[in-house]
Amino acid sequence: MLSELSADFVVVGSGIAGLRAALALGECGRTLVLTKEAVAESATAYAQGGIAAATGEDDTVALHEHDTLAAGDGLGSPAAVRLLAEEGPAAIEELLAWGAEFDRTPLGLARTREAAHSRSRILHAHGDSTGREIAATLARRASGMPAIEFIAHGRATSLLADPQGRTAGVACADPPLEIRARAVLLATGGLGQLYAETTNPAVATGDGPGLAWSAGAILADMEFVQFHPTALALPHAPRFLLSEALRGEGAVLRNPAGERFLPARHPAAELAPRDVVARAIWEELSLAPAPATCFLDATARPADQLAARFPRIAATLAQFGFDLSRDWIPIRPAAHYAMGGIATSLEGRTSLPGLFAAGECAATGVHGANRLASNSLLEGLVFGVRAARAMAAEGPAPRGALTPSAAAPAAPLERIQPLMSRCAGIVRSAPALRAGLEALLALGADSGPAAAAAAILRAALAREESRGAHFRSDFPAPSPDLAGLHSFQSRAAAVHFLPLNP
Repeated sequence: MLSELSADFVVVGSGIAGLRAALALGECGRTLVLTKEAVAESATAYAQGGIAAATGEDDTVALHEHDTLAAGDGLGSPAAVRLLAEEGPAAIEELLAWGAEFDRTPLGLARTREAAHSRSRILHAHGDSTGREIAATLARRASGMPAIEFIAHGRATSLLADPQGRTAGVACADPPLEIRARAVLLATGGLGQLYAETTNPAVATGDGPGLAWSAGAILADMEFVQFHPTALALPHAPRFLLSEALRGEGAVLRNPAGERFLPARHPAAELAPRDVVARAIWEELSLAPAPATCFLDATARPADQLAARFPRIAATLAQFGFDLSRDWIPIRPAAHYAMGGIATSLEGRTSLPGLFAAGECAATGVHGANRLASNSLLEGLVFGVRAARAMAAEGPAPRGALTPSAAAPAAPLERIQPLMSRCAGIVRSAPALRAGLEALLALGADSGPAAAAAAILRAALAREESRGAHFRSDFPAPSPDLAGLHSFQSRAAAVHFLPLNP
């Protein structure tokens, strides 16, 4: 039996962006947070390395801004990046005031360095459990606010619109439920589960872009999917993330023959941008007889230091018989992060009135073509609260009947994953992308995860160049004609390229 609820605001997703938005919205009216699994199950809780912000004496907002734009390979939005860097330190102070326990030294907050950062600006908690600590801090604060209510194990299936076309609620299954609201925020996280090998949790299936696509919203930069270079590569084991902070602390990468290979490919070696490192590993693996792996070698570091800095990683590896201080760890790249998503303004507004998006499922342009390590948690804090402030200014919830967005039968996830890994992985080409898109459309790709997968394929096929995380073997260099241009698409418009609005 269908149940109906009403609220001032609905937040879909309980990761860092959703929780931070809910905290702000809870001060303005009744806020329902809908999450398809347990409240604590999000990509945020799996984030190991840390959160980047210019809080050190040797660091500045301008340097953080510069590093983020450089990693974005010419597609970062200067306005979005400036906001991220400028508002980052205050967001950290807020977390500290709310009780977040970041690691410290006798001199203050502990900081480390990761790839493509020019300073040691990465804050971390409990060694390698930064995301978990931040999520717990936000959830603990939200639980004390009577205006915030969590609905766990509720899967959003469509957006609801009023007769004027304004987004005015969410429909979900398990249980069947319709929620009417003044405004809706999609904070559903990533889409790594569209690939056969990913560091993402099972909930990261591209729900936000899929819901937005079905409702007619514009998606942007869907071709830019980041593959983390170092995921644990063992048969029948999950692709557990081996934090980039390991390389920041001195670990090196070795090819199947045991040789270091990155110093010859990039002046920053193991601290090169993620796209460079991931492609270098892919190339080394392609030269070796299958099956093959590369290796992460942290054995030069003292055992006690590794255990203290990476306790979660060390414990997980121990379950598989590995010791970070003694063994080379088999690794290979895995789908990790979506730079693109639902096109939004800097206040989280989408192309549909009443619909907002924040966090990994949104595309503000802050990451450009390649996300700088440890900027994702900061993005959720900064843009989550910005979206909430804009939502609070929305008018009252509309009256009258609401219409769900179109939702057609879609390809099941188990059919999508091998197709995407084969056709839209680290190295792409027109024949593979075209074949993948044709196969996906034949299976059904107008809603849900399949819609997000099809959007990736369309955008990757249209961008005939290599830039950041998007590499085309048939167009291996950047194109001057596409410099500064972002891909946009919707149900009403094919992929086209435009600069971002200021």
